[in-house]
Amino acid sequence: MNAIVNVDKNWGIGNKGELLVRIRSDLKRFKALTLGKVVVLGRKTMDTFPGRKPLKDRTNIILSRDENYTVEGGIVVHSMEELMEELKKYPSEDVFIIGGESIYRQMLPYCDTVYVTRVDHEAESDAFYPNLDADPEWKIRQTSETQTDFDIPYSYVDYVRTI
Repeated sequence: MNAIVNVDKNWGIGNKGELLVRIRSDLKRFKALTLGKVVVLGRKTMDTFPGRKPLKDRTNIILSRDENYTVEGGIVVHSMEELMEELKKYPSEDVFIIGGESIYRQMLPYCDTVYVTRVDHEAESDAFYPNLDADPEWKIRQTSETQTDFDIPYSYVDYVRTI
């Protein structure tokens, strides 16, 4: 299983329900990696999507505790047990965890690859991704050269589980 995330220097991922930054090439990379795949997200993340609609050309699995929550074009599950049962239907390498904080934390133990966009900037954050640099179970597989988008320096860092 995979995760894909954009983090700042402090592993911040969001503030008040919004992404910290939107980088065009990062969004293109996200689309290229997840197109035709399975994305797993929480209801709050779904609420940030345009029109609150699932991502096109992907299987969207949304975790929500609300038993009455439905999403046209998405698969809604209401517990971790139900999510794990649903994920058995798909090849693990085709599954991408895409947020938010709670979903990332719950699903990280099941991931073996994390695609991180590291933004060289500190932003006010109220949601965070676990610091993979401080976790001995993770190592960097590859790092891209630093790029810039509207004066925001960033790089792509791919992590793999070592254990």
